[in-house]
Amino acid sequence: MNTDPFYIVMQYAAARRRAAIRDRDRLERWQESRILRHLERVREASPFYRELWQGIETAEWRRFPEIDKRAMMDNFDTLNTAGIRREDAMNLALQAERTRDFTPEIGGLTIGMSSGTSGSRGLFLVSRRERLAWTGTILERVLPGSLLHRHNIAFFLRADSNLYGSVRSKRVVFEFYDLLHPLERHVAALNAQRPTVLAAPPSMLRLLAGERRAGRLNIEPGHLVAMAEVLDPLDRRVIEETFGRKIHQVYQCTEGFLGASCRHRTLHLNEDVVHIEKDYVDAERGVFVPIVTDFVRFAQPIIRYRLGDLLTERRTPCPCGSPFTAIERIEGRSDDLFVLPSITGQGFVTLFPDFVSRTIIAASEQVQAYRAVLNSPRSLTVELDVSERGDRVDTERRVRESLAELCDRIDARAPEIAFEPYTFVPGVTKLRRVQRRFAVNERMEPV
Repeated sequence: MNTDPFYIVMQYAAARRRAAIRDRDRLERWQESRILRHLERVREASPFYRELWQGIETAEWRRFPEIDKRAMMDNFDTLNTAGIRREDAMNLALQAERTRDFTPEIGGLTIGMSSGTSGSRGLFLVSRRERLAWTGTILERVLPGSLLHRHNIAFFLRADSNLYGSVRSKRVVFEFYDLLHPLERHVAALNAQRPTVLAAPPSMLRLLAGERRAGRLNIEPGHLVAMAEVLDPLDRRVIEETFGRKIHQVYQCTEGFLGASCRHRTLHLNEDVVHIEKDYVDAERGVFVPIVTDFVRFAQPIIRYRLGDLLTERRTPCPCGSPFTAIERIEGRSDDLFVLPSITGQGFVTLFPDFVSRTIIAASEQVQAYRAVLNSPRSLTVELDVSERGDRVDTERRVRESLAELCDRIDARAPEIAFEPYTFVPGVTKLRRVQRRFAVNERMEPV
């Protein structure tokens, strides 16, 4: 007898009960007790963490050393609690990438590979029990209305996984769309499916919006979900205007299911499954780098894991009343902070990706899409998609002047700008509207 659907429903109900918590102190007490129990299990089962935490009591877990993707991958064999070798997991993941068959497991675990946005590929392991718990939680956070209603979901990702396949049931029709397939194939399949929920990276939602405006895509989804990429204000506006629906967000990455929008479209961190410490980069604006402790995942424990994302916390309470931390926006990646020479000639000035995005968007209403890539502190490439009725030369001039004004405001020397046509196509890589292509040291100096 297959008990998976029953377990998913139980996890869905548990997620609803946790989401109903309205007291922050109660949430933190509950969190702490769960974390302590989880860490004791991890300490016993993971040789890597046991050695890393030597001499530190579990009750003082906030003193545990942080780890990052490199540490996790370098110590994969002893970090995971299932005895899975990195080489074996990587071989299976690469085979799945080549064949596009993502059903094989290793040691009863789902194996996946991150897209490598940060420059290196990451592996993740998820047990069957964790997979079903994830399914129940994401259904509770993402589906409009009750699980008892019927939902027809179209889900776009770079790679399918048993993790996502768990969602399929009698009431939930779930179709995976491979981002590597041609757009024409997607349009035909969507027209046949007629999804009520459309979930995809913003770059794909933009393409589908274009197909809908051209009259080739004939669907009326009642719920739009953006995921896997930063939702840019320009993309949000075009997608919402085209489909006549407000966009909700899912904040999901290799390191866990970190956040989802509430009914007011505010992104909340999922603090019933993860604990987030905030390392502030700009305390005045509330911009921080999250340090994640997942107290649900055990096969591949994520404990005090430093992400590369920049989040801006919301300063005012969300009307939904949830005590889960509200996020104003995901700024981008910390390694995409622009580092520009100071106008004084001494030192460097940092510029957040969000300021670059908003400056380019505001420069001209003819900008349909863009990418800004800082190749060096003195060299910037800007890809622009200009509307058919727009003047490319004038649009480029406006963007150049606006970026120069922005640099003046922060006392930075403006880089030389080279304009190119916009070329990004959704597929293998995630869209990064603002990107830095050189490394910096701790003093924010180029290396």
